[in-house]
Amino acid sequence: MGNLRTRIVLGSMVGLMAAGPALAGDPETCKAVKLSDVGWTDIQVTTALASTVLGALGYQPEAKQLSVPVTFSALKDKDIDVFLGNWMPAQTDAIKEYTQDGSIEVAGQNLEGAGFGLVVPDYVTAEGVKSLADLATVADKFDGKIYGIEAGASGNRIILDMIADPKNNLSGYELVESSEAGMLTQAEQMIKDKQWVVFLGWTPHPVMGEMKIDYLGGMESSGFGGAQVFTDVRKGYPAECPNVGKFFTNLKFNLSMENAMMDSVIKGGNPNDVAKDWLKANPDAVTPWLDGVTTFDGGDAAAAVKAALAG
Repeated sequence: MGNLRTRIVLGSMVGLMAAGPALAGDPETCKAVKLSDVGWTDIQVTTALASTVLGALGYQPEAKQLSVPVTFSALKDKDIDVFLGNWMPAQTDAIKEYTQDGSIEVAGQNLEGAGFGLVVPDYVTAEGVKSLADLATVADKFDGKIYGIEAGASGNRIILDMIADPKNNLSGYELVESSEAGMLTQAEQMIKDKQWVVFLGWTPHPVMGEMKIDYLGGMESSGFGGAQVFTDVRKGYPAECPNVGKFFTNLKFNLSMENAMMDSVIKGGNPNDVAKDWLKANPDAVTPWLDGVTTFDGGDAAAAVKAALAG
C-alpha cells in the first residue's frame, strides 16, 4: 500500500512538471512595469521595443513622459521602474547623487558607438570653425545663438555651463531651447539657406546622420563627444522582479536598428507601431533579450513573443 501511495505521489509530480512551471516568472507586484520616456526619438523607439516585448510576455508596461531630472527623481522615489536613456558621460552630474546614495542602479549598457555634442554644417567647418574655442570669435556669424532641445535636458545644461564659464569666451551667445523637432526644423532651414548655425547633435539619429555636419572638438571634459547609453532601474528592482530584471539586463540595441526606427517615427509613425513592425521584420533580434527569461506566468518567452508578433 505504501509503495502504491508513493507511485501515485510521484506520478502526480511528474504530471505537474510535464504541464510546465508551476511558479510565475515574477511576483504579481512586478506585472506593471513603469518606464520613463523623455521624448527623444531614440528613447521613444527603445522604450516602445521594450514595451512591445513586455506586453507579449504578459507584463503591463506603461511609459510616462518625464524630463531627465524628473526621471532620476522618480526612480529614487520608486514612481518609475526603468529608464533606457541614461546617456553618459553627459548625464554624469544629473545622476551622480542618485548613484552615490544607491537609489538608482545601472542594469547595463544598452548602446555603444553613440555621439553627443555641438555640431555645425560642413561649410562652417571649412571656414575654420572646428572647436569650442573657435566659436568665441565668430558669435556674430551665428547671430549669437546656439540651438538646443527641451528645457532641463542634460545637453542644454552643458551648453549653459559652457556659456557661463568665462574661460570659454562665449558671453556673446544665448541658448535657444526648443523641442527636438523644433530644433531640427530650424537647423535644416538654415543649412538649406547656407546660414551659419550651431546646434546640439547626437548619434543615433537618421536626420542628423543624413546632414553634412561635424562635431566640434575641445568639449570632451564637459561630457560631449563619444557616448554610451545605459539602462537604469530603481533600487532593488532586479532583486524584487528577477525575471523582468533579467530582461532589462539582456536588452541591447545598435545604431542601425535605432536609426531605422527613428526615421519611421520622425516621418510620422507611431513608436509602438514602428517597434512592432520592426520586430516582425527582425524576429531574431529578441533571442538574446530573452536568454534566461520567461513569460510573467513562467511560460516560454520566445513562443509568447512569436505568437504576439504574428497576431
